[in-house]
Amino acid sequence: MRQGDDNWFNIVKWTLFALVNAEEMGITSKNVDKMKSSTNSSIRRFLGVKDNMGKGLGLSKDWTYNIIKHVGNYGEFFDRNVGKDSPLKIERGLNAL
Repeated sequence: MRQGDDNWFNIVKWTLFALVNAEEMGITSKNVDKMKSSTNSSIRRFLGVKDNMGKGLGLSKDWTYNIIKHVGNYGEFFDRNVGKDSPLKIERGLNAL
């Protein structure tokens, strides 16, 4: 990343955290729509249904929902790009939950 662009650095950093958190909470690209109606307030907050966690980063309140809907959680992203669903077939190893 370009040095000195702290806002972009924060967005990238928090996007990675969001991908990992989504996997930990069991939120995937396939079930993210259903999870928006969860009774779990942490999930609702995470997906932007409740509160606005994206405001501090200059993002929409549903920024995590949009990321997960389009690219999946960390496990889905890893598997598709370098893991079992890619030509590389790299094991998650230390990247596993």
